[in-house]
Amino acid sequence: VAGSMVLAGWFMRQGRRPGGGCVCYVLPWTSLVLISLGMGALFLDLEHKLYVWRMYLTLQPASPMSWGAWILLLVYPVLALGALLSIPRDWLERWPAIRRLAARLDEPAATRALGHANILLGAALGIYTGILLSSLGARPLWASAALGPLFLVSGLSTGAAFAHVIAREPGDRATLLRADNVFLAVELALIGLFLIGLSTASAVHADAAALLLGGPYTAVFWVFVVGLGIVLPLAIQTLTASHRIAHTLVAPVLVMAGGLALRFVIVSAGQYSHWISP
Repeated sequence: VAGSMVLAGWFMRQGRRPGGGCVCYVLPWTSLVLISLGMGALFLDLEHKLYVWRMYLTLQPASPMSWGAWILLLVYPVLALGALLSIPRDWLERWPAIRRLAARLDEPAATRALGHANILLGAALGIYTGILLSSLGARPLWASAALGPLFLVSGLSTGAAFAHVIAREPGDRATLLRADNVFLAVELALIGLFLIGLSTASAVHADAAALLLGGPYTAVFWVFVVGLGIVLPLAIQTLTASHRIAHTLVAPVLVMAGGLALRFVIVSAGQYSHWISP
């Protein structure tokens, strides 16, 4: 959802108008569904479900959890406004106030402003999870400043892959493919920095890195995250972009699966890591 918001906002800033087949006016609808599923899962995971409203009585600037709660709340109206733009005006005849709002949003300046809001909130949504994990000092694998940018770039990559799958315009697919190649290359570099940073820190951090470098998470990390989730789709999409092979949806599907695997591995291995060095 974070990646989809950033990409939708980028297209809106380019002056893409509703009704032209731009994927940026489909992404708000899919993002509303996906973020709601994620929020539902998050709610079920809460220990004290009846008191979640207390998160919104305050904003604690030093708490990533507090920032995340507010970011998740603010994402909804921005996505809803983006979805509203794609609704045909004759469907809104019974709701004149909503029709007037849609007409105002359809003005170029308002659409660009909505694009900026999507980029800002999408970036915040993508990076805050990594920052939240890195702030939990009890888990040495998460004690890395690279984790926030890694989660953000991974979200951009999976968002571009998802948009690539559902895009109807060949030009949009080509743009998303090239963008995803950049995101995948940056993600690979951030993974390298993440592992180097841990390996060259204290013995406890090196032990945490060893979980991915010869330990129990090595195979799933290097095969499913790096190999099948980054390197292989990067190679396929590079050949596609240079017109050496035909367009295929295999690569974006692998990217989405790799992004999911990255999160499972980092969260699981992080909980397995500890401060007691053997």
